[in-house]
Amino acid sequence: MNSLIIESVALVVVTVVFVLLLRAGYFLKISAYWGEMMEEMKKCTWPTWEELLGSTVLVMVAIVGIGGFTVLVDYICSNIIKAII
Repeated sequence: MNSLIIESVALVVVTVVFVLLLRAGYFLKISAYWGEMMEEMKKCTWPTWEELLGSTVLVMVAIVGIGGFTVLVDYICSNIIKAII
């Protein structure tokens, strides 16, 4: 019985909030935003498969290079610290 009352109150609260948002025009604003966003997305130019593949390879090479540099610097610094200690 207690959960039924809680569910009923929750349903009433959700309904009131929905009606208030509807009357304030928030759903129209969201709809307008969505329409404008879709219109702008049509203006975008998307990369070709070759451009995407080239960019992906470039990023992977950069990650490996930076990772290798980090490992090398860490190795050198740890050996210097071991020599000092």
